Amino acid sequence: MPGIVHVVDDDASYRTAIQRLLEVTGYRVVTYSSPQQLLDQRPDKNTKGCILLDLRMPDLSGPELQSRLTALGGTLPIVFLTAYPDISTTVRAIKAGADNVLVKPVTSDELLRAIGSAIARHEIERALRGELEVLRARLSTLTPRQREIFDIIVQGKTNKHAARELGSSERTIKAHREVIMEKMKVQSLAQLVTIAQRLGAIRPVEEGPRADE
Repeated sequence: MPGIVHVVDDDASYRTAIQRLLEVTGYRVVTYSSPQQLLDQRPDKNTKGCILLDLRMPDLSGPELQSRLTALGGTLPIVFLTAYPDISTTVRAIKAGADNVLVKPVTSDELLRAIGSAIARHEIERALRGELEVLRARLSTLTPRQREIFDIIVQGKTNKHAARELGSSERTIKAHREVIMEKMKVQSLAQLVTIAQRLGAIRPVEEGPRADE
């Protein structure tokens, strides 16, 4: 299935028309008559999909709902629809993370392209988050001592530098380093450094000689 589109619009006839169009093209559609209804039901952010959201609605506007969802940790991409284009509101929505802002009446092709693009981006972000979770899990398997050594060697320091800093022998550092590489499932220091950068796990240490691969 292409994914789930969550349609939020207070116009019942428009919701029905959008639902018919999207279901014909293979999407699963869930409709909501108000932003609060979507907040109450909270779509699963880990399921492939996006939110198609009217910009102006009573009680809670589209951008306000966007802010609420962001605060709740929502990651589903949002495509806004509006019959009243407003540059400042559009800019704010985009800056806040909206995927697109479409002006009604929107053509079927334009709508489907925007939804397809939003869902594709969501899939990429989900995959990247999944990879990061795996890397964090591997990092968590390091013992406190191994983590100290990890923090030093990802700076490009030599085994000798790590041994001096930690009051250990080079042989012991080398043994720990091999275990670290095995636990992190990497074959080179360059790969280990890349992982550390992705996880934001590089910590400042004293300057010293660079490590050889």
